[in-house]
Amino acid sequence: MVGRWRDGTGTLHVVGGADGADGAEEDREGAKGSAGRAEGLSGGRAAGLSAGRAAGIPLTIAASYRARARGLLGRDGLAGALLLTPASGVHTFRMRFAIDVAYLDRRLTVVDVHTLRPGRLGRPRLRSRHVLEAEAGALERWGVRRGVRVVIAPGPSAPPPPSVR
Repeated sequence: MVGRWRDGTGTLHVVGGADGADGAEEDREGAKGSAGRAEGLSGGRAAGLSAGRAAGIPLTIAASYRARARGLLGRDGLAGALLLTPASGVHTFRMRFAIDVAYLDRRLTVVDVHTLRPGRLGRPRLRSRHVLEAEAGALERWGVRRGVRVVIAPGPSAPPPPSVR
């Protein structure tokens, strides 16, 4: 049985980011015992993280209906990122700032990335199971783009992410 995500905190790591690698080389390096490993990939596996990646991005997980509905409403900014799960689309009505939106599939691979100004409706993506939101420009700085995988290391208040079979 596949587990469920719960509201909480965690850390976001980008695998296969800025230099165009697909993550396979880093997985092999991580398997050799690299010091920078993160648990919590959706398959329950660990992935090696190199020092050149955006490491340790603070993450808030919104899994309950109430947390997803609130999202970024009423905030003036965001330190880190917000993961909405399950979700396939978002809007920026009544928001105060522009955001970057990354649509993730069930294996936490980025399906699409867009920047939305306040008062816009993002089209839902059919393969999307999770949505990652950050302030405009942040995802590009972190190396998040189409085809990149992300790793979520749960924080002390969040359970491990569910496994995918």
